[in-house]
Amino acid sequence: MATATSTSSTPGASATPATAIGARLLCEALVREGVDTIFGYPGGAVLPIYDELTKMERELRHILVRHEQGAVHMAEGYARSTGKCGVALVTSGPGATNAITGIANAMMDSTPLVVISGQVPRALLGSDAFQETDMIGLTRSCTKESFAVMSAADIAVTVREAFHIATTGRPGPVVIDIPKDVCQEQGPWVFPRTVHLPGYRPPVFRDQEGLRKAAELLVNAQRPVVYLGGGVVHSGAAPELAAVIERLHLPATPTLMGLGAVPAGHPLCLGMLGMHGAYAANKAVSECDVLFAVGARFDDRVTGKVSAFAPRATIVHIDIDSSSFHKNVRADLTLLGDVHTVLAELLPLLPKVEHPEHRLEPWWNQIREWQAFAPFRYDDHSEEIKPQRLCQEFNRLTKGEAIVATDVGQHQMWLAQYYQFRDGRQSITSGGLGTMGFGMPAALGAQIAFPDRQVVAFVGDGGFQMTCQELTTAVAYQTNLKIIIMNNRSLGMVRQWQKLFYDKRFIAVDLTQAPDFVKLAEAYGATGLRATHASELVPVLEKGLATPGVVVMEIVVTTDESVFPMIPAGGAAADMVLG
Repeated sequence: MATATSTSSTPGASATPATAIGARLLCEALVREGVDTIFGYPGGAVLPIYDELTKMERELRHILVRHEQGAVHMAEGYARSTGKCGVALVTSGPGATNAITGIANAMMDSTPLVVISGQVPRALLGSDAFQETDMIGLTRSCTKESFAVMSAADIAVTVREAFHIATTGRPGPVVIDIPKDVCQEQGPWVFPRTVHLPGYRPPVFRDQEGLRKAAELLVNAQRPVVYLGGGVVHSGAAPELAAVIERLHLPATPTLMGLGAVPAGHPLCLGMLGMHGAYAANKAVSECDVLFAVGARFDDRVTGKVSAFAPRATIVHIDIDSSSFHKNVRADLTLLGDVHTVLAELLPLLPKVEHPEHRLEPWWNQIREWQAFAPFRYDDHSEEIKPQRLCQEFNRLTKGEAIVATDVGQHQMWLAQYYQFRDGRQSITSGGLGTMGFGMPAALGAQIAFPDRQVVAFVGDGGFQMTCQELTTAVAYQTNLKIIIMNNRSLGMVRQWQKLFYDKRFIAVDLTQAPDFVKLAEAYGATGLRATHASELVPVLEKGLATPGVVVMEIVVTTDESVFPMIPAGGAAADMVLG
């Protein structure tokens, strides 16, 4: 439990009373945690909380969404772009269940969230009351922790513990479930100064001997590769990582979740590895003698056939989550701790060499041969718009500086290949769970966090239709959000697999029956634009990105295009299909 102390005031405009109803205590505790924005949707079980929010509008801004899934995805986008903990508020029953997809998504991608759900009064628990669901049971497998608060006196302490758990160690979502009558009963204002949770101890790095071994392996490697994941972004370790790879002139390859942690234009960056990654990156991993894995979990979309993944390499694995060690790929040396801390302590152990590139010149020559042999490429001799061209022009017009949130599918992979992310918090995507409908609300969460930055939702026509009602939210709050719909009139990635592996037996992938997206945008109060021919692509993008307010740009692209390179499921880098 947290060590609690009483206090009479908060950073808000007015002093906190010695006692207050649970709903007020909740709001005061959120302010104490530095929360300024809540994404939510009201209902009967949380009305006491919403009533208190009317009295604290200066401290807590509430964003009214149009679906609870959208609320959690917006909180995710807010968290991923800022590095802060996102907060969502939903009512009981369907409000709570609608939030679960976003909660599971956050768990898979290690996004810090606190989701507050309403619950029926304590006396009705277990009676199948109206809108009763067991939120604790439902979320136990997809949260770091789920709290059921049964007394107003426990609210502030629980909030403190929830934020501590969500933001420390490997970040993730935490649920706080509060019965309505707990929100209405009086309790003391007691806010904890510190948190003491005996069963929860995020690791503190202490393995200096292991660190020396890792440094020795890197210094003596002839064919090293640094494989970096989302943990580098979450820990804010990009500067330390850059210092390490630059000191020894090490090639680095990011996962989808690690894009931007090493800028795409950096001379040491090989581009993304994995199923649709760069040929050179995958070949380098296959042939390396030391694989230095930093904040990555050896996901199956990266490893492919495990027995053929980095088969000649001594593997060093740095992660803050010990459960990631040896789960998919066995490492020879593991370093348990925060990536930022480990890399910062590793750097002084690496020698400073005037021309570090000379030692690895043969290895870099081989990598450049692979890069020249199979760069990302496509046939662009058509009046139709190729999706790769869309991604390239989007990158050029935004100079690689936009915050971009994507859904899941072909558009996600093409963007990962062609958009030159410069920072890890620019790329917001659903990696582990692969959630269609994530992109637009996540982008909106980032736009609300950064109203003066260029934020773009880059989505497919399928995923967009799952959460497009949040266009109302984007317009209502007068945001500058831009949405690019890559419309190939199909569920593109499913269609690609049916084309390549199921003898073109297409079923349930045709989305030609769809709304007029321009008219849909206008119906929601946004600007709608469309490009259907190659000559229209750049003018539409230029106009759409420059037009104030919410803009939907429908870009109609070729239907039959496939994402290449591609490693077939269960295959190895040697099985990569180049196109």
